[in-house]
Amino acid sequence: MIVESPTKARTIGRFVGDRFDVQSSMGHIRDLPKSGMSVDIENGFEPSYEVPPAKKKTVAALRKAAKGSASVWLATDEDREGEAIAWHLAQALRLPASRTKRIVFHEITKSAILEAIEAPRAVDQHLVDAQQARRVLDRLVGYELSPVLWRKVMTGLSAGRVQSVAVRLVVEREREIDGFEPAASYRVTADFDADGAVFTARLDTDFVAEDRAGEFLKKLVGAGFAVEGLEKKPGRKSPRPPFTTSTLQQEASQKLGFSVKRTMALAQRLYEAGRITYMRTDSVVMSGVALAQARKVVTARFGKEYAQTRQYKTKSKGAQEAHEAIRPTDFTLGKLAGEPAESRLYGLIWRRALASQMSDARVERTTVTVAPSTVSERFLAKGEIVLFDGFLKLYGSADEEEDAEGRLPPLVQGQEVGLVEAIARQTFSRPPTRYAEAGLVKKLEEMGIGRPSTYAPTISTIQERGYVEKRGLPAEDRSYRVLVLREGRVSDEERSEKTGGEKAKLFPTDVAGVVTDFLVTHFPEVIDYSFTAKVEEELDEIAQGEKEWRAMMAGFYEPFHADIEKVHELPREDVSGARELGKDPKTGKPVSARIGRFGPYVQIGTKDDEEKPIFAGLRPGQKLESITLEEALELFKLPRKLGETPDGEEVSASHGRFGPYVKYGAKYVSIKGLDPLEITLEQALSLIAAKKRSDARREIRVFEGTGIKVLRGRYGPYVTDGKKNVKVPKGADPAGLTLEQCKKLIAEAPDKPRRGGRRRK
Repeated sequence: MIVESPTKARTIGRFVGDRFDVQSSMGHIRDLPKSGMSVDIENGFEPSYEVPPAKKKTVAALRKAAKGSASVWLATDEDREGEAIAWHLAQALRLPASRTKRIVFHEITKSAILEAIEAPRAVDQHLVDAQQARRVLDRLVGYELSPVLWRKVMTGLSAGRVQSVAVRLVVEREREIDGFEPAASYRVTADFDADGAVFTARLDTDFVAEDRAGEFLKKLVGAGFAVEGLEKKPGRKSPRPPFTTSTLQQEASQKLGFSVKRTMALAQRLYEAGRITYMRTDSVVMSGVALAQARKVVTARFGKEYAQTRQYKTKSKGAQEAHEAIRPTDFTLGKLAGEPAESRLYGLIWRRALASQMSDARVERTTVTVAPSTVSERFLAKGEIVLFDGFLKLYGSADEEEDAEGRLPPLVQGQEVGLVEAIARQTFSRPPTRYAEAGLVKKLEEMGIGRPSTYAPTISTIQERGYVEKRGLPAEDRSYRVLVLREGRVSDEERSEKTGGEKAKLFPTDVAGVVTDFLVTHFPEVIDYSFTAKVEEELDEIAQGEKEWRAMMAGFYEPFHADIEKVHELPREDVSGARELGKDPKTGKPVSARIGRFGPYVQIGTKDDEEKPIFAGLRPGQKLESITLEEALELFKLPRKLGETPDGEEVSASHGRFGPYVKYGAKYVSIKGLDPLEITLEQALSLIAAKKRSDARREIRVFEGTGIKVLRGRYGPYVTDGKKNVKVPKGADPAGLTLEQCKKLIAEAPDKPRRGGRRRK
């Protein structure tokens, strides 16, 4: 029996005993080569797969074991990816169909494995074709579009069918925030005394202007207040369904602070250890056996009145990835010993799944209307009493965003209440919030973009490629006005609050905006939301045998390749995201901000001027889309002279294509995180001293006046002239190399190939 991981193999091995030799493929054993397209477009998009060098020993060992076995059982995961791994194993190991059996299960328990063994099947070619279509489609987009981005925008970029759409969402949200104009209004609340018990109510209208809010408060001076309305309604709160991949990622982020990537790594370990069902799913269904066990556990722990069996229905249109929601394989196990993070995630999964099989919470909701005698406006107070906690006993509120309702004192219709104080507080409308990782996953899922297996890799990719940064923003002080009516007198105050602070949110980089605009303009089929969602639907149709994958590929590739051909002649300046900021007061030349091959920068002049333009890199925190002329002109004050080192070397600070730096003599020190316009000589000297100590530890031999050195590197000693690095040959003594020997090594070493390779004909 072949599975993907050693952990999974060990777990299953305990269940099947001597009946099977359970071995691991260590993940994928065959894929498209990393270099080259490896897709024969003229021959029906036929992919050319290879066994990578790192997997050849694994394949050889599995092939040998398969030859000596009566049959080979492929027990990889139950989704498309798992089906494709099973197919690749059958192909790479040359397994005859007569001796090959495929089994699937959604949990790694003894009963599930033995049940699967009783119902083997053949590899599902429709699922394999859907995975092949996704893989080939992503290769075509990446292979043809990425080099275009290298040439037209910036070296080292990549594009992808799902990742580029995810980046577009982050970019568009940031632009919404940048364009947001906060609106101020005054919200009035009042504290009332009902026979010694104080409760708070809010006015049913807000005021735009401060003078209107002040006039209203003055009208309340001397007014009487009475309970005009008292409405009590019974209500219910229902538990949410057990987790899918997306909802698990969101809840683990909110309640445990886990990133999407970490959540999936922990869930994978729990699944392979047999603790939870398969973690890549968009289904909320639980098996009959699980429902029965959950009912028993709820009854035993909380009582019969807390148990309510529910079978949720999956709303996701293409929910074919798995048969069950994410749940514990054994509901009697409420706590997990072992690694703390795994235990916390398991606890979250256990509580959510078990709570879904518990009774509704019964509540009584009360709305009180307080009428002042002098105005037509009314104050409203809302409260809620839990009559029966139901599932809340185990798993919090059914709606995390719902404001917690306060308790109200006993009140009766017509009862007079006293005004303790009324406050009109200036409030500000809030801009849209930036996406957190889990929030972006939720948005992609709502739009039908991506599937459970793609969310985590997509979120990781857009950060690794430099399109999106996960970081926070410090809160800033903001003043606001408050009018207070107390003891018959209205006073006004100015107070301050912290606002705008954010943690672990996704911010687009400058290059993300430029790439998004370029793709929206020239490749709508790659980045259009509805088109990307339609591709997912077509992949689902292929998985169900309703569509032929090569026909789907042809429909996508022909218009896409035509667009690739069109942009080859597009001038690079047209896609650099250039913004004209104004004129340089000294020279009268235009000042612009744009993206270059090494990132965002500003320039004075144009390429058509007799004199070359001058350039300056942006400072940390500055944005290509919002930098002003004044801010840009400040950047041209660099390099900034700071003084000298004790050895008499001139020290200056500036910003280059690799970020901010300090220069001393002819050498450079990165000052990432520091501002070259603000760094002091003392700070610079400290960094220079640290750099000199580091260099001294690395230097084996230095040939003064030549620029040639023998240094220690991560992978052993090497010779460098500052442009080319050459490994010291095995057996040679690095400290004994002569200048002539070093020059010879450098001369004989091949030149480094340029990034991006050659343009495909």
